[in-house]
Formats: sequence, C-alpha cells, structure tokens
Amino acid sequence: MRVLLTFIILVVGVFTAYYFNKTSQERKHLPVIQPRDLNSEMVNPEIINKGIGHRIGEFTLTNQNRETITLDDVEGKIFVAEYFFTTCLTICPIMTEEMTRVQKEFKGNESVKIMSFTVDPENDDVEVMKAYSEKHNAVDGQWHFLTGTKDELYSLARNSFFVLKPSEARNLGDAGSDFIHTNNFVLVDKELRIRGYYDGTSNEEVDVLMKDIELLLNEK
Repeated sequence: MRVLLTFIILVVGVFTAYYFNKTSQERKHLPVIQPRDLNSEMVNPEIINKGIGHRIGEFTLTNQNRETITLDDVEGKIFVAEYFFTTCLTICPIMTEEMTRVQKEFKGNESVKIMSFTVDPENDDVEVMKAYSEKHNAVDGQWHFLTGTKDELYSLARNSFFVLKPSEARNLGDAGSDFIHTNNFVLVDKELRIRGYYDGTSNEEVDVLMKDIELLLNEK
C-alpha cells in the first residue's frame, strides 16, 4: 500500500511539474519591438513616427567565404545580430565567446543564424573575417561574418537594428557618432521583426537570449 501511494504521489508530481512548465512557456510571449518603444534620440524621428510594422531593411553584404548575403538569406529564419570589429580588445572578444555559446546551442539548426557585422570595414576585409571566423570555429552557413561599405553597415545599425540606445546606457562609445561600439545582441524573428535586445557581454543575458530563441522556434 505504501509503495502504491508513493508511486501515485510521484506520478502526480511529474504531471503537475509538466503542466506548470508547459503553461508557463505558453504564457510567455516575446513582444515585437517597434522604434517608438526604444525612446532613443538615435532613432530617426521619421522612423519613430511610422510606429508600427518595422522590419529589418534590405542589405547586400559579403561574408567570410566571399558569398553575397542579402535579406533573402535570413527571411524565414531566426537570427541574432551583433556589431563588432576584429581588432577590438575590450568588449568584442567577450561577445564573440558568448556568440560561440549561441552557435553551440543551435548548431545544425537551419532555422537559426548568426550575423556578425563589422563596424570597421576598412580593416575587416574578407580575408580578415575568414581568419577570425576560423579562429572561433564558426560554422559555415550558420554564422556569417559580414563586411561591406561603411555607409550600408552603419545605416543598418542605426535605422534597422537600432543597436545604439543611449537611454538604456548600452552604447559603449559611439565616438563622434562616427564609430559604433556597442554590446547589444539583437534577436530577429522569421518575419524580420526585432524581438529582443541583450547584453552580449553578460553570460546571464545570453542565457535568456537562448531561451527566447527557443520560444521563437516554437512560436506559431
């Protein structure tokens, strides 16, 4: 009798834990972030006034394998974007290590991509990006290190990803507004909408990022 009672309690406990975990996941929903939500002087007022419906804009850049990468390559995918440069000795190495964790977590998942945009295209050419990607064991096809013209890279940063958010004290040195240096990771969904910002130097925030990627993978 005691064994049967113990078994029943165990079964009830397992199903109760499963129910609460399942309903908790179902209740959590990532918001779609719009320009007006950022409250940042770095966002063009004309973009803020549009209010609803912001999506990542078109781009044509080159990855570490000399492949042309456009918006078509990530539409219908979930991706994480960052801005960095290969000679950075402060926050970028930490961010790269954290992004390596993201790649490891979703390695082989064709629905998840990583986009690392350089802010120093004059130095970060294809050869440099290739060496950097190999040093950090980037998986071809999943983790793209992107270079191109400074105008296009910076326009994307400021007008599509909104990586500069002084109101949240996350811009670590946009010197003279001519050099972007930020620790933001940006989570973008399959419809090219921004769903979250995370401190790429924080192990804890990147843990949250990976959980949020899972939420988007399961989002209907």
